[in-house]
Amino acid sequence: MRIASFNLQNLRLRGDRLDGARDTDTPGDSGARAARLDPADRRLTAAVLRDTGADVVALQEVFDRATLDAFHDRLLVPSGTPPYPHRVCLPGNDGRGLDVALMSRLPLRDIRSHAALTPRDLGLEPPPGQDPDAPVFRRDCLQARTGALTLFICHFKAPYPDPDSAAAIRRMEAQAVRGIITRAFPDPAAALWLVLGDLNEPVEADPPAIAPLLPPFSVDLVARLPADRRWSWFEPHGALYGQPDSLLASPALAARFPAARPEILREGLGLEARCNRGPHLPEVGHHRPHASDHAALVVEFPGL
Repeated sequence: MRIASFNLQNLRLRGDRLDGARDTDTPGDSGARAARLDPADRRLTAAVLRDTGADVVALQEVFDRATLDAFHDRLLVPSGTPPYPHRVCLPGNDGRGLDVALMSRLPLRDIRSHAALTPRDLGLEPPPGQDPDAPVFRRDCLQARTGALTLFICHFKAPYPDPDSAAAIRRMEAQAVRGIITRAFPDPAAALWLVLGDLNEPVEADPPAIAPLLPPFSVDLVARLPADRRWSWFEPHGALYGQPDSLLASPALAARFPAARPEILREGLGLEARCNRGPHLPEVGHHRPHASDHAALVVEFPGL
């Protein structure tokens, strides 16, 4: 089983067109000139996903199921990617409507959203000023099972506008995912599960807000890569590199596949991400066109 995770940076269907990989509140990424690059961005997004060769794909920042289907049918399959007949995108809590999603060539079971889960439901103490009856997740934790493996697809709170407040929310989200896992499995360490997605943890965080999910509770598969090759995100305006994208395996899953080392496909990042010395897709430009401001993570579990 080959699994990928990819933050698509604001994928949204508007009428008959898809938005490009851009944040409209950043310089140069709004207006008619920026919009003209949208189709090229999304061709690159499809090309990166094609090149993952993944059987199962966890996605972040997808507006809704109609967006997911339009992208799949109009761009992904025409790019040469075999179809993903099983597709899920359930409403989450993001105020802009950007949800987590899942595409699979393998049958999916036990699909469930945890968007309505509250701190009170899990017996968690919310951060100061947070309502214990408000949703825990800023987006969702989408749970699904394929074969023997259970996936938990997440997109945690970004570290802005207030980094300290955002860190407290991320910690609560991490505690909530841990609580979901411990409720799902009598012995979480012995079960086969994978937490994946954009956990939005800054590299410099000390201690990390997502510590409740980190070792020894899980095994960080990205940490199997050399430290200077773990980055998966580039912010052009501040020239920042980060590794917010995660693959956290249960101890049992990691032990079964000790050689499973993620690949990070940076081929769709803009040319201004100069630390990317690997190949670039032909249409990639300086900043844009690009596939996303994130790279795609891929890991393989042979025979699972």
